[in-house]
Amino acid sequence: MAIYKQILQSKEANQKLLAILLDPDKIIWANLDCLIEKIKQSPATHVFIGGSHVQNNILDDLIKALKQKISLPVVLFPGNPSQISDKADAILFLSLISGRNPDYLIGHQVDAAPILKKTKLEIISTGYMLIESGGETAVERISKTKPLERLKLDLAVATAQAGEMLGNKLIYLEGGSGAKQAVPLEMIQEVAQNIEIPLIVGGGITNLQGIQNAYESGADLVVIGTAFENDSDFFNT
Repeated sequence: MAIYKQILQSKEANQKLLAILLDPDKIIWANLDCLIEKIKQSPATHVFIGGSHVQNNILDDLIKALKQKISLPVVLFPGNPSQISDKADAILFLSLISGRNPDYLIGHQVDAAPILKKTKLEIISTGYMLIESGGETAVERISKTKPLERLKLDLAVATAQAGEMLGNKLIYLEGGSGAKQAVPLEMIQEVAQNIEIPLIVGGGITNLQGIQNAYESGADLVVIGTAFENDSDFFNT
């Protein structure tokens, strides 16, 4: 079954989803088997692969290694067109709708389109919204865009609604890798109540209660990255 269709069905059934985000640049190959076992023991429903600046060429090898031992869908979460691999199952086709840098609104997407047409990846258009999180994140630095202010709930809602009206299949509220603060629960709630498509939330979530809080506020899928990278026993604490 198509991954997006599964996400829609989970939303309709109020079944919450969880993705573990792996950054290829931060993978220690000697520890990969142990990492895979930790993922298998976790409640994860998806594995996301990507980062703001993947500087090595191990993307294909990493995905193949994961898929040999994990049955979870592997979804690309790319920072630029170089982070495309036909070994994955799907790709979040991101547009940074919180910013006004044309490269990240449509430029990189134009570059990626001919590459994607040659793959069998499921392409899931995603409105990506960077939210202020207490400090400059890699996404802000590389995209040269400012995040949405935490207190401007109306602007966040309007941005998410615009993304939905433009045809995005998902909205992704992101604090950024290593965010000091998670996306405000009030913002998650307001956005969730004012869009029909599934809502992803990630960045700055450091414990299990943070995941639960995001779910209760309206997130359909929560992404854990840095916290799991720093502690592969995250889900056992």
